[in-house]
Amino acid sequence: MIRAKKTFIIAEAGVNHNGSMKLAHELVDAAISAGADAVKFQSFIASAIVTADANKAEYQIINTGSSESQLKMLQDLELSHQQQRELYEYCQGHGIQFLSTPFDSVSLDFLTADLGLTTIKVGSGELTNAPFLLEVAQSAEKIILSTGMSTIDEVTEAIGVIAFAMTSSTSARPSKTSMTAAFESPEGKKAINERVTLLHCTTDYPTKPEDVNLKAMLTLGDKFKCQVGFSDHSVGVHLAVAAVAMGATIIEKHLTTSRALPGPDHKASLEPNEFKNLVHQIRELESALGSGEKAPTEVEIQNKKIARRSIVAAKQIKIGEVFTKDNIVIKRPGTGRSPIEYWSLLDTKATRDIAENEII
Repeated sequence: MIRAKKTFIIAEAGVNHNGSMKLAHELVDAAISAGADAVKFQSFIASAIVTADANKAEYQIINTGSSESQLKMLQDLELSHQQQRELYEYCQGHGIQFLSTPFDSVSLDFLTADLGLTTIKVGSGELTNAPFLLEVAQSAEKIILSTGMSTIDEVTEAIGVIAFAMTSSTSARPSKTSMTAAFESPEGKKAINERVTLLHCTTDYPTKPEDVNLKAMLTLGDKFKCQVGFSDHSVGVHLAVAAVAMGATIIEKHLTTSRALPGPDHKASLEPNEFKNLVHQIRELESALGSGEKAPTEVEIQNKKIARRSIVAAKQIKIGEVFTKDNIVIKRPGTGRSPIEYWSLLDTKATRDIAENEII
């Protein structure tokens, strides 16, 4: 498992702006105030990614109602290139990284070529979209890939596409054989190791704890030898903090200004003070994880003298008298001979007079 020194925390604004630039700016401000490393939006052209008769997901129907189509819902949540540029520049000027998840080629090209983003986050829904994954891997320096709804075999295929794109010329035509070979090659493994982070997640908003399956994150890291993280859709912050303890290098969590707002993702999001608490707990945990070396702290070194014990005379012992179980005992403080020497001291002779309760 590869472990970053500091967990990269992404505040997922997503589409929680509800199409309002005022609300989008408030989400950026909330992410900054909370101490997030990045704030992430979504970049898409609704008509390019969904058909007119496509159904909404069950959670979207519950959170937004069934009166509108998925296409209409997404059209209302689109951000224009100019709006995205405005948010990018706002983030640049306020010290927080701007990220966005593209869902189509035009949006990907805008993010990488126009805005110059070097890291691209790919959503779970695109994990099996091999042609799009190929484009992402050819244009992005680093990829963060969510793995919701997927099997390990599907993730393996996605990693093969990415490895092929990262190790082959843009004119090369991929095949299942060539993609498998790319991932198994030393160059492919190195590219995945250095440039890809897989996020474990469950595509349900909110996710029930019994459906989170955090151990799957470890499986991803072990199999693909890359950094892993957790895109958390559960209620609260505790499971995200647990993921960091297990080795997550990236945590992604939805942020909203209010869960009472209408929209598909608000109910599975943290409000600003909750997100600030998430960041605080993760940073505190990172401090608590320490170096891994087992050694006493400076405070413990002082406390050892008080809490540990020494070999002590149980009664007065004259010079030349033999040490026995009857005349030596183990008592605090720990400033004298360690009890580990108890057995080697037995049957030897005292070299001086020792008073009762005197440390030997």
